[in-house]
Amino acid sequence: MQGLKFNFNKKYLRFNFLNKIFYFFLILLIIISLYPGSILGLFFYGDLRTQPGGGPWTNHFFCYLIISHLGFYSHENFKIKKLFVILLTLSIILEVIHIIIPIRTFEFTDLFANIAGVCFAYIYFKFFLIN
Repeated sequence: MQGLKFNFNKKYLRFNFLNKIFYFFLILLIIISLYPGSILGLFFYGDLRTQPGGGPWTNHFFCYLIISHLGFYSHENFKIKKLFVILLTLSIILEVIHIIIPIRTFEFTDLFANIAGVCFAYIYFKFFLIN
């Protein structure tokens, strides 16, 4: 009977850990986006209709910027373009679905902020971190 083989390569462990964090936050983003009302508003203010944060689009921009950057950093180079398309599509779909979710509203500024967050993270990663 063969024993278990563990890969203790530091690069592998770093990518594996970051992948798990990335997917955790991605699932959390999907849950928060699809929940009818504001989970964060309920947590901070006790009201589903109150949105916490700065301007109307800043939460969207920085959320997608951080999650996208984490995703690009935690995946290997050849998967980044595919991940970019997936994150861009997801950002559009999650905002468009707000049309049918109660207490949520579809806003073009939020949609553009989602797209801009993903695109800025991709541009930053491709041109400043890869080279």
